[in-house]
Amino acid sequence: MVKRYKVASLGCRTNQYEAKAFENQLQKLGYQEVEENADADICIVNTCTVTHGADKDSRAKVRSMLKKHQNAKVVVTGCMAEAAKEDLLALDSRVEVFLNKDKEKIIEKLFPDIETYPEFNIEQFEGHTRAFVKVQDGCNSFCTYCIIPYVRGRSTSRKIPDIVQEIHKLVDQGYKEIVLTGINIGDFDGDGQNKRLSDLVYAVEDIKGVERIRISSIDPDEVEQDLQDAVLNSKKTCPSMHIVLQSGSNTILKRMNRKYTRQMFFETIDRLRELDPNFTFTTDVIVGFPGETEKDFEETLDVIKKVRFAKVHMFPYSRRKRTRAALYTDQVPPEIIQQRKQTLLRLAEKQAFELREEFIGKEANVLLEKRISPDYIEGHTETFLPVKLFSTSLNRNDLVKVKLVENTPEGFIGKVL
Repeated sequence: MVKRYKVASLGCRTNQYEAKAFENQLQKLGYQEVEENADADICIVNTCTVTHGADKDSRAKVRSMLKKHQNAKVVVTGCMAEAAKEDLLALDSRVEVFLNKDKEKIIEKLFPDIETYPEFNIEQFEGHTRAFVKVQDGCNSFCTYCIIPYVRGRSTSRKIPDIVQEIHKLVDQGYKEIVLTGINIGDFDGDGQNKRLSDLVYAVEDIKGVERIRISSIDPDEVEQDLQDAVLNSKKTCPSMHIVLQSGSNTILKRMNRKYTRQMFFETIDRLRELDPNFTFTTDVIVGFPGETEKDFEETLDVIKKVRFAKVHMFPYSRRKRTRAALYTDQVPPEIIQQRKQTLLRLAEKQAFELREEFIGKEANVLLEKRISPDYIEGHTETFLPVKLFSTSLNRNDLVKVKLVENTPEGFIGKVL
């Protein structure tokens, strides 16, 4: 009788990678993904705890698994499992919690009678045309708002040969775009081998079949000369980076214990754009950090106006136990946070639209990701700008040259060349 599984993941790209690794392990043990409305034998939920909303969603996902799969063992791991183990165990007697330090040994512990265990990596990334590859875990920064160093632990990295071997397997499955990801990827050191992120970029560039390389979120002070050279000189590294802002106010950045200033952020952006005027950026911003004044918020808006990000990921500040910021007495009222959130999102969308206007009439390579109707398929350019194409014959994972002919609030309409 075929055994069935269901894996769910919440939060960051690293969590998504880990969820695929669980699936890969279970498939090698003969398990198949459960069909819709059927009952699974084992469920795994990889949780997130970065905000109160993430906690709520993680808890809801566990409850959903318990309800839909009444005979399944429900395994819960990830960052919320680390921060609120007892709360999760209290949901049901079928819940079994594994801390992050035991995450890669979950299958081994669940199946103690099986002598050989699959490696904790991936060979395919179902549902995606971009394959996320975890190269680093943990964080040493201890920003005052962030619970992640407490639940993920200190920074650790993988060896470059192991990463390269995994990417070879992904390329064999047809993946063209690789996203190097981690919790704090700027800390990458090749597992103590005195390697840098630039060394990894060059190693991945040499893999036949890789068409695109992207680097997951990184702080501006970590884009040093060697990484800048690797990104700009490689024919495969995309001219687009997710460089984290969090706040445009030096006062707030200092209170956050960020390691850079507003000026350093601009310097990083300006360096890359001076060398490649078409270089684009995405970013993260926290709104309503304790003590954030209207002046501080206006300074964040000013950065968004000047940089014109392709996309801004906006997070309302969420008070997390065990963090220093949770003890600050000058918490911003929720209604002000919501007002600032809406103001920032409107500006970010306006600036992204204006950025795309500069690309009208230009040619770009688009990796197709999703068919949205019988007549239209969509994807992203190498500069991470969204494009919709009229075509009934093109398929997901096709890499096509297009002309960007029209800008809309949702992105470009392109014409296949």
